[in-house]
Amino acid sequence: MKHRIVVLGAGYAGAVTAGRLAKRLHRDDVEITLVNADPDFVERVRMHQLASGQDLPRRPLREVFAGTGVRVRVARVMAVDVDRKTVELVDEQGAGTPAHDTLAYDTLVYALGSTVADNGVPGVAEHAYDVAGKQSALRLRARLAEVAPGGTVLVVGGGLTAIEAAAEIAEAHPDLRVSIAARGGVGDWLSDKARRHLHGAFDRLGITVHERADITRVEADGVVVGAAGEIPAQVTVWTAGFTAHPLAAATTLEVSDTGRIVVDETMRSVSHPDVYAVGDAAFAQGAGDKPLRMGCATANPMAWLAADALAARLTGRKIPRTTIGYAAQCISLGRRDAIVQRVTSDDRPTSTVLTGRTAARVKEFICASTAWGLHHPTMMAPSRRRHLASPRGSEAVTASVS
Repeated sequence: MKHRIVVLGAGYAGAVTAGRLAKRLHRDDVEITLVNADPDFVERVRMHQLASGQDLPRRPLREVFAGTGVRVRVARVMAVDVDRKTVELVDEQGAGTPAHDTLAYDTLVYALGSTVADNGVPGVAEHAYDVAGKQSALRLRARLAEVAPGGTVLVVGGGLTAIEAAAEIAEAHPDLRVSIAARGGVGDWLSDKARRHLHGAFDRLGITVHERADITRVEADGVVVGAAGEIPAQVTVWTAGFTAHPLAAATTLEVSDTGRIVVDETMRSVSHPDVYAVGDAAFAQGAGDKPLRMGCATANPMAWLAADALAARLTGRKIPRTTIGYAAQCISLGRRDAIVQRVTSDDRPTSTVLTGRTAARVKEFICASTAWGLHHPTMMAPSRRRHLASPRGSEAVTASVS
């Protein structure tokens, strides 16, 4: 029987893992199923663009993986049983009552990503918008279109997502008054040069910055700051962090205190060897023995490492071991400005910074290249496929080069 590999989630990490496995393993030996709730690949790094009113190209997953041997299953994951090695799905495609199904696996790749973290602040779910996914970005897009000129928009958060969302909305809607509020400083981890450029861009875009703002509640007409302060806003966009999808914590997998699956240096679960985790769902150590942060910058290398390690174990080859590190942080400030901050392998900023239109072109090239790679999964990895190792595990039989 074929070895059944089930990949949950078709974001950057899940889609890259599935495509790379398809190039590493012979389709006569394995059955790769990629499960995703949306029929299209969603470029999460562009959700601030979608929310601001820009149209993004559709990338249907079945077209992306056509001819690769990867079976795309459009369904929502309801539960994972890592002891019985099954996944509970609900298929909501088509008319009629949603169909429930149980999918069995031999190896599971968990890549369900993350969602918005409300950090325990009341009112976020009821009154705030976000850009964590396609549907939420479209909801924000529709709301922004309703706001009359002179209306107020507040972006909560001081990190990459908050900065990009604030800049994109301000550039696309110059008739609105956009502000950003953070508990600490906005972009305060950046180098001095990058921070100066960031605040200069905010000034150019007319964005008001509220730093050291401890938001304690979100209301329909703004936020409450501290004990008595207020920041009025007709639209509040919550971008104050992400949290892991809750399904993993409901299993017997070992997870971190933030609900991410604890993995070894090959992205394999430390508690269940037939489970791998990649992307935002994985708690992994990177360069400098520091936990890798959530984001596209780590999703792809995690996927490459997990796919190569899994393929090596199945075919009896040497298991690759490497340490994932960083090179740069890229921050868009609208469509014609950006910051490319060079960082050390353990994600500390250096004095090397690229800004302006050149940085914007670099950022766009990186995003477009990532999407192109997903749309051409046959280019994701060297084309040599191998058969699975013999039952004795003594050796792997090399297939012909495809």
